[in-house]
Amino acid sequence: MTEPTLGQRLAAFAADTPADALPDEVVASVRARVLDIIGLCVAAYPLPTSQAALAYVTEQGGRGQASVVGLAERVPAALAAFANGVLAHSLDYDDTHLPSVLHPSASVVPAALAAAELAGASGRETVAAIAVGLEVCVRLGMAGYDRTVGNSVFFEHGQHATSICGTLGGAVAAARLLRLDAGSTLDALGVAASMAAGLIESNRNGGTVKRIHCGWAAHSAVSAALLARHGVTGPPTVLEGRFGFFQAFLRGEFDADEVVRGLDTDWAVPGIFFKPYPANHFTHAAIDAAIALRERGLPIDQIDSITLGVPSPVIRTIGQPIERKRAPQTGYEAQFSGPYAVAAGLCGGGGLGVGLADFTDDLAREPVRRALMAKVEVVPDERCDAIFPNQFPAVLRVVTRDGQEWTEAVLANRGGPQRPLSEAELAVKFHHNTAAGLPAQIAAQIEEEVHRLDQAPDVRQLTSLITCERATDAAPVAPSR
Repeated sequence: MTEPTLGQRLAAFAADTPADALPDEVVASVRARVLDIIGLCVAAYPLPTSQAALAYVTEQGGRGQASVVGLAERVPAALAAFANGVLAHSLDYDDTHLPSVLHPSASVVPAALAAAELAGASGRETVAAIAVGLEVCVRLGMAGYDRTVGNSVFFEHGQHATSICGTLGGAVAAARLLRLDAGSTLDALGVAASMAAGLIESNRNGGTVKRIHCGWAAHSAVSAALLARHGVTGPPTVLEGRFGFFQAFLRGEFDADEVVRGLDTDWAVPGIFFKPYPANHFTHAAIDAAIALRERGLPIDQIDSITLGVPSPVIRTIGQPIERKRAPQTGYEAQFSGPYAVAAGLCGGGGLGVGLADFTDDLAREPVRRALMAKVEVVPDERCDAIFPNQFPAVLRVVTRDGQEWTEAVLANRGGPQRPLSEAELAVKFHHNTAAGLPAQIAAQIEEEVHRLDQAPDVRQLTSLITCERATDAAPVAPSR
């Protein structure tokens, strides 16, 4: 008997895992991620890039099949997935899996909600589809993680693993909601692999294209599932084949065991990190360390020098080129700056310690923060290297003018299994993200609907709430370019 291919095993897992067999912690985790993504979409609505995506979707026309945050009219399902995916990832506030360094929910949740609305799927099936989609996404990302290098091979090649793997994870989630069997789900996976994309050069040198990556992944995911439903097929060896996914993206450097080991018994979903701060995850421990020093009484006006020790591989993202990282021109660039993370932690105070209001264009150029950033050196730290990438640690050392040295080490990220955000803290994040965009009553209704999502007869009661009239026409609370 022929051994099933990796794609066949993932497709069978995605299509055939019973919804009532999901562990309780997986169901709870999925509900929390849906709430998180909706809040992020509402918060990102005012951004010019969000408005560009919504304008693009609106001008396409087509049948009203699924809902978009902030749009009164429904749009074709793939376009709804695109719009919500763009919004979900635009603030760099979405969840992260380690050590793969994926942001799984920003692609998978928008794809699944759009497909569920189109198919009239139950809340329980929607939760199950999101769960298997997240799991597939993470496993593909982990297959491309090189333990000897301590980094993602996708990343080493300049590829955005989040959108690439998210396309395939979203595709199996959408396929399940469209009630495709394992064979057709394999086709959806095969089609999606030819649609996956994303380059990360904008992390280093500007541009907002990264904001559309998860939207395009979600759009491709729904499109792939719909094409498979109509009979388009993919190769059964789409993943490990000579010209398959792993060869094309990773030049054949992959770990097949990461794809299938413990499949349907060892769930990665509950261990995906929630983000407490709206910035690149590599910066979070620096923010925590700066907040801790501020709370310990560090005299900010007496600082002489600042050294931010981080894992060596992250320096190119948050510390290079150092001249640009010390002088971000926009709030968006500030989200990828180690020096700005330190300044925000020392000066900020919104949300869960540092919030959306700390990442604006004006604050990126504000003189006090610029002066602090100019003092920051970003250097490799051996202790951090030993922990990375299972955590993104930081060691912050500050010397004041009187020669006193202040040190704070943050070796485990807030929001992960070792320092989880409570349900109450996640609710604070959600309501903080929706405060300027939704009436409080509607936000509370969304929270209630999500909490009982796995019991809902369909998702339309929830999705109808995300299209409601916005509370204000407030200016963006996050980077505006």
